[in-house]
Amino acid sequence: MRERSLVTGANGQDGVYLVEKLLAAGDEVHGMCHSADGARRLIEHFPTVSAHVATLEDAKGIRDLIDETEPTRVFNLAGNTSVARSWEEPAETADVLGVGPIRLLEASWKLSQRLGRGVRMLQASSAEIFGDASEVPQNENTPRRPVTPYGAAKDFAHEMAGVYRARGMFVSSAVLYNHESPRRPETFVARKIAKAVARISLGLQDTITLGNIDVHRDWGYAPDYVDAMIRIVSQPESGDFIVATGVSHSVREFVAEAFSVAGVSDWQDRVIIDPGLYRPADPQQLVGDPSKLRSIGWEPSVSFHELVGIMVAAEFDGIAAGRP
Repeated sequence: MRERSLVTGANGQDGVYLVEKLLAAGDEVHGMCHSADGARRLIEHFPTVSAHVATLEDAKGIRDLIDETEPTRVFNLAGNTSVARSWEEPAETADVLGVGPIRLLEASWKLSQRLGRGVRMLQASSAEIFGDASEVPQNENTPRRPVTPYGAAKDFAHEMAGVYRARGMFVSSAVLYNHESPRRPETFVARKIAKAVARISLGLQDTITLGNIDVHRDWGYAPDYVDAMIRIVSQPESGDFIVATGVSHSVREFVAEAFSVAGVSDWQDRVIIDPGLYRPADPQQLVGDPSKLRSIGWEPSVSFHELVGIMVAAEFDGIAAGRP
C-alpha cells in the first residue's frame, strides 16, 4: 500500500529534507505549515505536496487535519526548535512542544479506531530531555532531567508517546542530537558560525560574537537524521531511539574547524565572548549512544569535519550568488 505521510513542520530544516525523501520513495505527502505563506512556499518548492495550515496549539485544527488527510504515518517535527527562545516564551513552549504532540497522538489514535487500521507516528524528541546528565554518553535508558523549558516540554511529549505506545499505538520517539545543514536558520550557532567565518575570510566583517564555546555537543548531518526517522518509523515495533553520531565536539572546536576550512589562522582574535549570550542553564556534555539505531542498519554518512566543510562551503556559495 502506498504510504500517506503527514509531516508537521514541513518548512523547517528537517521537514524539507523529509518531504524530499518521502516523495522520492513514492509517498503521498501532506505538509502541515504554520501559516498560509508557509503553505504557499511549500507548494512552490514541492508542487506535488498537499499543504495544510494548522498549528499544534489548535486542538480542533489538528483533529480536522488528521480526519481530512487520514495518514498512515505522521512525522511530528513542528514547533520552535530554539532552546534560547524557550527561555523567552516558556509557557508557549510548553503548549506547543509538550501538549501539542498529545493533540496529534489523540487525533491519530481516534482515526485508527475509526478506520480499523493503525496510524504510525514519529515524535521528534530531543537530547535536551537528558539535561546535565551524569551518564555520558546517553542511551535510551538514561534518566531524563531536563534543565531548560525546551527540554522539559520535549520530555513531557516523550513520556506521553510512551503512554500511547502502552495503549497499543505505534509511536516511536527519535531522540535527536544536534544536527545541522545549510538549511539551518541563522539563529542557530552552527549556521551563525559558518556564515560569519565565510564573511570574515572575505573581509566582509571583522569578528563574531558568541556565548559559551566550551559546551560539548554531538553534531550530525540533518539528511542523515531524516534517514533515521524514516528507518525508525518503518520498524516492526515502535520504541525510543537515540539519533546521534556518538562523538562529541565543543563549540570551540566547531569554530576552529570552520576558520581552518576558510583558511583563517588567527581565529582567536576574531572571536568575542559575550557572557550575556550564556544561557541560564546549558547542559555541558550531550553525546548520544546510537547503538540501538545502528542495530537496525543506520550509520551517519558525514563526519564532523565534513559537516563543518559543507556548512562553510554553502556560505561561500551564497555570498558568491549575492545572497545576503
